[in-house]
Amino acid sequence: MATRKIAQADLQHYFDNFSSITPAQLVEIEVAGLDIGDQIEAEWVALKGITYDPQDDQIIVNLADQLQSAISGPQEVYVTEDDNGIHAIEITCSKGHKHIIKLKNPLLLTTA
Repeated sequence: MATRKIAQADLQHYFDNFSSITPAQLVEIEVAGLDIGDQIEAEWVALKGITYDPQDDQIIVNLADQLQSAISGPQEVYVTEDDNGIHAIEITCSKGHKHIIKLKNPLLLTTA
């Protein structure tokens, strides 16, 4: 598996493309930080999409039943993928917390 960094300037385009082709997908969201430990924020919940709002500098993870996870001030975004597709997205927020979005099944993105 390889890990690739998504540049800040590409976040909106990347997540727009990601969300436009994401089928019904179950995700688990883990948040980790020295000050908060490891926490499961969502456990195998249906993902509706992920967006980046450059005006508010937030990544919004939209989940089933109107649930949302807002990640403020994303500093780094890494995608773990292989030939089968994306397995996880790791986002480090402005507080230094790592938000790890694990996909139950790999998602193969097409170039847009």
